[in-house]
Amino acid sequence: MLRKLTFIFVLLTLTVSLALLTFCAKEEALISRKLLFDNPDKAALRVSPNHQMISYLAPVNGVLNVYVAPIENITAAAPVTNDTLRGVRTYFWAFNNEQIIYLQDSGGDENWQVHAVNVKTKEDKNLTPIEEIPGPDGNPITLPNGKKLRPRAQIQDISYKFPNEILIGLNNRNPQYHDLYRVNIQTGEMALLQQNDQFMGFQTDDDFKMRFAMQMTPDGGSEILIPDKKGWKSFEKIPMEDMLTTQPITFDKTGQLLYMIDSRGRNTAALTSVNLGTGEKTLIFENPKADLSDIMVHPTEKTIEAAASNYLRTEWKILDESIKVDIDYLQSVARGDVEITSRSLDNQIWTVAYLKDDGPIAYYLYDRSKKKADFLFTNRKNLENVNLSTMHPVIINSRDGMELISYLTLPYWTDPDGDARPDKALPMVLFVHGGPWARDSWGYDSYHQWLSNRGYAVLAVNYRGSTGFGKNFINASNLEWAAKMHDDLIDAVNWTIENGIADKNKIAIMGGSYGGYATLVGLTFTPDVFACGVDIVGPSNLRTLLETIPPYWAPMLNMFTTRVGDHRTEEGRVFLESRSPLTFVDKIKKPLLIGQGANDPRVKQSEADQIVKAMQEKNIPVTYVLYSDEGHGFARPENNLSFNAVTDIFLAEYLGGRFEPVGDDFKGSSIQIPTGAEFIPTLKDALNK
Repeated sequence: MLRKLTFIFVLLTLTVSLALLTFCAKEEALISRKLLFDNPDKAALRVSPNHQMISYLAPVNGVLNVYVAPIENITAAAPVTNDTLRGVRTYFWAFNNEQIIYLQDSGGDENWQVHAVNVKTKEDKNLTPIEEIPGPDGNPITLPNGKKLRPRAQIQDISYKFPNEILIGLNNRNPQYHDLYRVNIQTGEMALLQQNDQFMGFQTDDDFKMRFAMQMTPDGGSEILIPDKKGWKSFEKIPMEDMLTTQPITFDKTGQLLYMIDSRGRNTAALTSVNLGTGEKTLIFENPKADLSDIMVHPTEKTIEAAASNYLRTEWKILDESIKVDIDYLQSVARGDVEITSRSLDNQIWTVAYLKDDGPIAYYLYDRSKKKADFLFTNRKNLENVNLSTMHPVIINSRDGMELISYLTLPYWTDPDGDARPDKALPMVLFVHGGPWARDSWGYDSYHQWLSNRGYAVLAVNYRGSTGFGKNFINASNLEWAAKMHDDLIDAVNWTIENGIADKNKIAIMGGSYGGYATLVGLTFTPDVFACGVDIVGPSNLRTLLETIPPYWAPMLNMFTTRVGDHRTEEGRVFLESRSPLTFVDKIKKPLLIGQGANDPRVKQSEADQIVKAMQEKNIPVTYVLYSDEGHGFARPENNLSFNAVTDIFLAEYLGGRFEPVGDDFKGSSIQIPTGAEFIPTLKDALNK
């Protein structure tokens, strides 16, 4: 299943200071950061397999937890989990209808532990309570920061055939590889199913049988293997250029028909099937402009009912006529893109989300027998009557002729005719997505709404390397970090200037992860383009980034070395240094704000530390914000609010937009500013308070 479970964390109460209402009458009053970035009221609606109960995420004392209610009485909802710090973000129903399964890490380290909580007794059982990984000498492995390396659990599979069991991957024996375990979620009993010393992943079926294993090849491709009496034998080899767009997905009810996403022999990833008995391959769905992005699978029959792709926006194609009447009806119920977020095992009750760009997500409960959808709630009630901006899909051509699918958001009062052109050029924030093997999509985005409300145009660009637009677009980014990938961003910026959208002297670059790296590249490789930059958990040196990847990424190392650069050779190290912002730190001449989590397992704190140190040694101003209880991004709303408060003032100072004072947005946060508070007005006073 390719379903993406996205939990957008926003809003609780509207607290707008009277002092902020003195702007020009045609401008909208400031929307408070708390309204946009605090916990949602309710989110992630799910139905139990027997459709007797529903569940959703909602805050308890400011921390997201799972609530459960009888399906006929949502007002009786009560929390069943008791997280008091980071909040639950990923959860699902066990097929026994008695337990909720959820994952939690420690301080953002992404070493997930799997919990099962009984919805009636609220007994919470940690199914993977192992806290240490032994090294070759038998002693626990110690990290550079002095902490013990913790195992990382991941969900391998669940099946309605085994309601009291799940399959879990766990790297408690070898930190690089996840062994597979069959776990009883009621007793916690764990049995080894498959020891793993070479594979990056497995494919299992509804009978919990091991069907395939996947491993990388030296050239950056991958190989699918099947078990036999002698161990494993090759089933399919996937070339490097298809590696990110070809993989097995699931099986039909018989287990003899394999469904795959497959780009071999074509550009975009299509939905195909393979008869494992005859070897016959069948094309089920393809879009020549966009990859397969999602599928609907019947809960028990395992037939493919619909397939989706996303070029400018998500589009579904019905493959099973039995659901056409349901989809047609649901598309008439409310405005927005329809997403089925869960289904009962008998397929009679669906939970449905309506996604739009200028308002909160609306959740409905749909009864197929009655062909009736009942509204339950939106995820951010206080945004329901707030004027929000439109997100416009736009196609920008790169200098070498590639189509860059991008999304432009303008302050709505600057674009009264809705033609995606403001009445005058605006300060702009180029907001760069992470990955880079990910993408920006149309829909509600709290950052776009926040920044456009402050008076900025906001542009999100799917630069080459972004996923969803075919393998040629992805492969055009190979070894092009800080080169053609950055050229795409510059081409998009120039497009906004040429079209009267952006003021060329007031453009910021901002983003997280790869977007943070792109920010640092922007200020070093093209130092005259941007007025300032905001780097969130971005790497500063590609060589040290690859040298410090999490151990469980080791099976995928060849993907990085063939697409980014090879740190294992002298030639590769020289190349990586040539594409690293740290190498050119002396070229920075515009203000820079850096945000970092101390427990980040992907982009270590040292990536931020080393560029901050280099800038200090050259007397280049920089503001560095650090969080002791965060990892790769800021999960706790208190921390996200505090960093965005700093960013609000920073952007206003260097782009000239509006901002909301810090107020109490530092409350409860672990924010530290090791250096550079003096470069942002009022920041020192806020810290002292």
